[in-house]
Order: sequence, then structure tokens, then C-alpha cells
Amino acid sequence: MTNGHGWDGMDYRGWQDLGDVRRRLDAGADPERWGMGGSRPLHRAVVFGSPEVVAELAGRVRDVDALEHGVTALWEAVVARKTENARALVAAGADPGWVGHGGWTPARLSLAGPEPDLFPLPEGAPGLTDSERAVADEGRRLISAVGEFHYEGTGLACVAGIDAEEAIRRLSATPADSEFMDELTEDMFSYDLDETLRFVGVTTVPGGCVVTQPWGYGPQQPVVMRLLSEGTLAYGLYANAKSGNQGCVFRDGVGEGWDLHPGGGPYPEDSLEEVLFSYVYTHKAVAYCLAYAGLRPTDARAVVGPPDHWVELPERDYWAR
Repeated sequence: MTNGHGWDGMDYRGWQDLGDVRRRLDAGADPERWGMGGSRPLHRAVVFGSPEVVAELAGRVRDVDALEHGVTALWEAVVARKTENARALVAAGADPGWVGHGGWTPARLSLAGPEPDLFPLPEGAPGLTDSERAVADEGRRLISAVGEFHYEGTGLACVAGIDAEEAIRRLSATPADSEFMDELTEDMFSYDLDETLRFVGVTTVPGGCVVTQPWGYGPQQPVVMRLLSEGTLAYGLYANAKSGNQGCVFRDGVGEGWDLHPGGGPYPEDSLEEVLFSYVYTHKAVAYCLAYAGLRPTDARAVVGPPDHWVELPERDYWAR
């Protein structure tokens, strides 16, 4: 057996093949270890596998609540919205009351998810507070309103408390040539990014405005974020095709966070409120950014267009610190 612990060649689709998983286990594959760095097969299976594979592995491990990177497999199943896999784990003895990031348990966190009745809460255990329920309800509304669309390569700045006209004034932007914008939006990736980086869309939405560029990172550049966030808050996103979603936060012209991962799920150091917010918007990076800035759009137009205004930014060094 190699250092793959009997799981060599297993890709994410393999965790749905109960017959192959059983053959590997019967041939000596380790149910406690997968790959390198302390990874566990059960944690992998709850994200990528079927309930049958989860049940098979759960029946072969010493502790169904063993930790990988500080969390149980049931926690991972809840965060990943794999509700059938979560049920299979509980049937195998996993503990919905295990306390994870921010003091949340899988049972209480699931109340804010797609199936609030996933687990019965233990008698006397607290449910969601009114404010927590409001976060979950708004998350469901916003995610549904925005919907699903391809946003790879998109740059956004979500700005609280100002409308499109004020954003344009702050950026000293001027109206873009309509014929050029028609050509650009018809085939945006046929242009060199240097030719189009200064063209952005700006749209007023409930709660503020959105600056968008469906083909580049223009809205997230530091000077743009600095100007937009004066006296308020702005969350920037660049959906980098090579390295994933990159976020930043600016408040009153000052950067508070860079190289963030909107939609990436809760982190160990998150507070109770941050865990809930991150969970509600897991894998929903655009909705995460909108909600972080307190914006409440009713559709995706502010992101994908057509915007209220296409404008051209003046020439300057937008990466000046």
C-alpha cells in the first residue's frame, strides 16, 4: 500500500461509487486516512459522496466525530448543504450537538440552512434568535433574487449608502461612448484588458449601489475602493479565473481586509455572527459581497447588466497605496 492509504487514484467522483469504496476497504484501504496532511475519507465523502458511501465509511471508523482541520464530518456536511449525507452520519451516531466554530453546533447552524428541520434540537437547546433568523431569511431571499449565472472574470464593488450618481461623482467618471459599449459587451473578451479596464457599469440598488465590470478587476482596484468607501463601507470582489474569488473590504477610505475569500464558508477564528453570515452565503460569493455591504437588490442586473450607467474612469494609477 502506498502513502495514499489505499485510496490512490480516487477522484471526487469516486466517493459516489459504493462498490469501489467497499472493494478498497476490504482490500485494506484505511478508513481513517486519505491522502496527505491528516485528511480523512469520511470528511471527503460527506462533501463529494453519496449517503450510502458515507454510511459505509461511518460504520468502519473508530469515531464518527473524529476531527479533520478542527471540525467533524457532520459539520462539513451541514456547511456543504449535503443534507442526506448529514442524515446518514446522524444515523451512524454523529453528534449534532458538537460545538464548532463560533460556538455553533451542526444542529443549530442547520436552522439557517436550506432544511431548517434537518435535525430535531435537543430539549432546551436554543434555536435561532430573531436577529439570526433575519440574517438567514435575507440570505435565502437574496440568493434566490440574484439567481445563478456565470460570473467568472467579474469585478464588483458593492457600496453602502450611496447611489449610482454619487459613485460616479466620487470616481470623476464620464459617460462612456454607447456604440463602443455595445461592441464591448457583445464580445468583451476579444479586447485586451488594458483597453477596457477603465470602463465600468454603475447601478443604484436598495441600500446603495454596485460598480461592476463583467470582464475584469477594475472596480476592486485600491483607488476605486478608496474613493467609493469614503464615509461608508465597500466590499470588492474579483472572480479570478485562475485563483478563485478574491475579496476586499474598505471602510471610510481605508482598506480593512485584502485577499479575502467571500463565499468560502466559516473559518475557525470567526465570531458567532461571522460564522452564521459565512454559512448562509457559502458558495454564493456575489450574494455574500452584496449582503456584506447591506445591499438588497431584487435581481442580478446590477452585476451582469445592463447597468444604470456605463462610465469611463479617468486615467490615473489605480493601484497607488
